[in-house]
Amino acid sequence: MMATAAAGTATEAAELQRALEPNRGKFHWKFALVIGIFHLGAIAALFEFRWSALAVFAVTWVLTQNVGIGLSYHRLLTHRGYVVPRWLEYTMAILGTMALQGSPVYWVAVHRLHHQFTDKPGDPHSPRDGKWWSHMGWILNGSLHNDSGILKRYAPDLMKQGFYRWLNRFHWLPVTVLGFTLLAVGGWPWALWGIFFRVSVGLHVTWLVNSATHIWGSRRFETRDDSRNNWWVALLTGGEGWHNNHHAHPVSARHGMAWYELDVNYWGIWMLERVGLATKVNAKRV
Repeated sequence: MMATAAAGTATEAAELQRALEPNRGKFHWKFALVIGIFHLGAIAALFEFRWSALAVFAVTWVLTQNVGIGLSYHRLLTHRGYVVPRWLEYTMAILGTMALQGSPVYWVAVHRLHHQFTDKPGDPHSPRDGKWWSHMGWILNGSLHNDSGILKRYAPDLMKQGFYRWLNRFHWLPVTVLGFTLLAVGGWPWALWGIFFRVSVGLHVTWLVNSATHIWGSRRFETRDDSRNNWWVALLTGGEGWHNNHHAHPVSARHGMAWYELDVNYWGIWMLERVGLATKVNAKRV
């Protein structure tokens, strides 16, 4: 049975590699340009400091990184570690798009691929292919992008819903609206801190989960990959850095499984559960 499963996984990985081969190694100039512009905007933000702009950064960070990426894209949509009403699920997904990390379909499919082939052929961003590759190279030189048709195979639950199909095409729209709103209300300081600085830092923080937590840290569980618990990545991401815990129990909405493992994102899920908005919460402890 195990041999059959291993053969099936190897076949699936080979099919994936063949499907992505035509784009492999092509430098994504458009994406590189966008990243470059956002990083220049992040640097400009340092010269346009306002306390109100810092407050905008803090609020938008929590809503887009903690709620949008951690609670929504990762723990809810990818792994279904808990359930919320449809209106709240859609709202949180829109917040996730404002982190500018792709549509829910793209993000979920890439992360499911990562779990399917962790640190093996087929993993989109394993450090075994190089530290730079795992952090950023897979974005700039890889073959996976938002319109990769094969990705839809790994998020069929989302593709069944018209809302996510629409958001897959127009995922750039919410952050654009937010950017012009901040610019109109607070001028360039608000736009630079609430959009450019936040997005640039958020990208690297998320990419650290792909790279650093498969290189440095401790291992509580003997998983079949290189995943590690990294405390400083956990601090930066609100708990996503307890990556060995997560790979051992991917459906668990709680990643910090010991009392000393700070998991701010799980606190958000816990609060939703307390007010009756989150149900069927899978919360693993050790």
